Amino acid sequence: MWMIAIIHIAMGHSKDDKAASHERIVAAAAARIRESGTEQPGVAEIMRAAGLTHGGFYKHFGSREDLIAEAVERALTESEPRFAEMTAADDPLATFADWYVSTAHRDDPATGCGVVALGTDMPRVGGPAQEAYGAQVERYLAHLQQLLGGDDDATCRRATVTLSAMVGAVMIARALGPTARSDEILRDVREAVSERRLL
Repeated sequence: MWMIAIIHIAMGHSKDDKAASHERIVAAAAARIRESGTEQPGVAEIMRAAGLTHGGFYKHFGSREDLIAEAVERALTESEPRFAEMTAADDPLATFADWYVSTAHRDDPATGCGVVALGTDMPRVGGPAQEAYGAQVERYLAHLQQLLGGDDDATCRRATVTLSAMVGAVMIARALGPTARSDEILRDVREAVSERRLL
């Protein structure tokens, strides 16, 4: 009987270890694809970043494409909890804009928003990853409508313009790098969003 108990405990640890390793691989892949896109990171590089050996990859995923699809979804949804924090602020929209349209967000794509980081990749990737991208855009629009205070057509359009301006500003700022012009673009869009001057 004690032998069966030991086997059950060992199997439980093995499942826990596998789940923890899986989580590390997906987290590492999500960070890497936000930094360099979906085409760049190879399996060996991702496994190294997760602190695991290349040989263990196929215990977790059938292919690199399976990993990328899961990592894309993770990269897109990881910033969701920030909304809960921001809705508690005195001015949630300004608080969100202060985080999103910032030099810190520009300079740290690995922990930033996947909508910005992966936008140009999605037409090439397609499939479930592109569907996950679309779902995240819809969630952002719903959040922004709430922050803008309405569910009418005009508020829906304002949410669309607001999201497009913020995502576009960060994309352009990253393309320009840490320059004075890049800083100006971020500042101008951040202020326009915070002061509700869009539409």
